[in-house]
Amino acid sequence: MDSSADRRGVLYPAKLPEFIRVQAPEPLRDRVGWFWMARWNISPGRTSRQELLPFPCMNLDIQRQGVTLSGAARGASHRDLTGTGWVLAAMLLPASTPAFGFDPRALLGTEVSIPGSELHAPVCELMTGAANSESLEAAIKLLAAWLEEKVPHAKSQGLLANQLLELAAGQRDIVNVPQLANMLGISVRSVQRLARDYVGLTPLSIIRRYRLQEAAQRLRENPEITITQIASELEYADHAHFTTDFRQVLGFTPSAYRANSQPLHEALRASRHVAQPPH
Repeated sequence: MDSSADRRGVLYPAKLPEFIRVQAPEPLRDRVGWFWMARWNISPGRTSRQELLPFPCMNLDIQRQGVTLSGAARGASHRDLTGTGWVLAAMLLPASTPAFGFDPRALLGTEVSIPGSELHAPVCELMTGAANSESLEAAIKLLAAWLEEKVPHAKSQGLLANQLLELAAGQRDIVNVPQLANMLGISVRSVQRLARDYVGLTPLSIIRRYRLQEAAQRLRENPEITITQIASELEYADHAHFTTDFRQVLGFTPSAYRANSQPLHEALRASRHVAQPPH
């Protein structure tokens, strides 16, 4: 199984419960970014709040309660975990959107139940059994097969919408919609229509989301880099513009986020070091 250590989207990775991200198999990569699984066991009477700046994508989630489709988040969000539980999910690429029959704008920040009893029962049986890599791999294979059957291969517009996200995520010098349109070889209006029909967010908010995900990752993982340097590397005009953008979306300043995340990050590094086997 090919898992990724990428923690963008999670604002405080050190607070995560068991969390695994697995690349989608080759035949599904035009429709699914990756599969992910979280499993938790929180002490009675306690709550673990997971604070997120999610990727601008829909997710198909399987939990004990059923199968749901979650729209892209409007901005920073959180999940409160209690008791014992798990979730197995697929992060869907924009090309998957038409298969589910929802206007993605109507799903922003919400989730809806969808039919999937034939998938839910066998996945629950695997996920509530022994927690091991074999059961997880089997559950992911079931979900992948279900998606392969339910979601048609991407058509040209869906592939273009996928490319829109790929460019916004990977090209740091793209800071506005005309630049994105130029890279895609289409008009600004066409970019706006793609984002509306396949993601539900504006193209500028998609660009901003990826830049701020990268900014948060740098703030918590690279304390030696100044906030001004991060602002410059991410093509912000200056420190003030970066701080305003960060605070508007996440609700706090970059300096406050760095101060809060650093002790957790150091604790995570220490625990990983202790867990290293002798060489």
